[in-house]
Amino acid sequence: MKELKDTQNERDDRNLPIDRVGVKGLRFPVEVRDKDGSTQRSVATVALAVDLPEHYKGTHMSRFVEALNAHGGCLDVRSMASLPAELLRRLDARKAHVEFEFPFFLSKPAPVTGKPGLMDYGVKFEVEAERDGDVDFVVTIQVPVATLCPCSKQISERGAHNQRGIVTYSVRFREPVWVEDLIALVERSASCELYSLLKRPDEKFVTERAYDNPVFVEDLVRNVASRSNAHDDIVWYRVEAENFESIHNHQAYAVIEKPRS
Repeated sequence: MKELKDTQNERDDRNLPIDRVGVKGLRFPVEVRDKDGSTQRSVATVALAVDLPEHYKGTHMSRFVEALNAHGGCLDVRSMASLPAELLRRLDARKAHVEFEFPFFLSKPAPVTGKPGLMDYGVKFEVEAERDGDVDFVVTIQVPVATLCPCSKQISERGAHNQRGIVTYSVRFREPVWVEDLIALVERSASCELYSLLKRPDEKFVTERAYDNPVFVEDLVRNVASRSNAHDDIVWYRVEAENFESIHNHQAYAVIEKPRS
């Protein structure tokens, strides 16, 4: 077969390095390891990128997909760390960046009747590796919660307004932390956690639980941050809460980020 011209390896004279170049929006089936040792099947949206020195015209896009397929479909923190290193080798790069974003499901029993229902949470793994061996791993989860307004409870003779919110929680760690444990940490910080299936006794329970545990959006992020500070393996975090207000035409928002040491 006649050798084809490698245009990507041609020299570029504009003297402009590129921070990240690669592929994104790639859908890929994965098996995610659970804390209990089992696996669940999911579909991840994947982004793969490397840096490009100023003298190269382009990168070889097919090699990203080759590396992904060679990596296999079982996903956990330890196996994820090997994929950026493979990109560094295949593309002769100095930095590589990998993102896997996927829905993660937990079976949660209703709080009184115990009826099981599946809850879905957003999870993202981000890994950045450098040729000198440095690896940066960030896990991000999105957890829906319920909050009840302390001010509304204090000033009202009957009831208090409550709303659903989303907590976006990112961590770096010394030792890997299970996604299930991060979800539980966030849910304990709200007025009440959410369930997919509630019968009447369960609905009574969650309504009263939220009423007995009012939190502002400020309380929510502080609760998550305080629990993060007490966790031995979490070395950095960013916690962002957005409440979809039930009596306003806007969201309430707060964020806390721990500085990197």
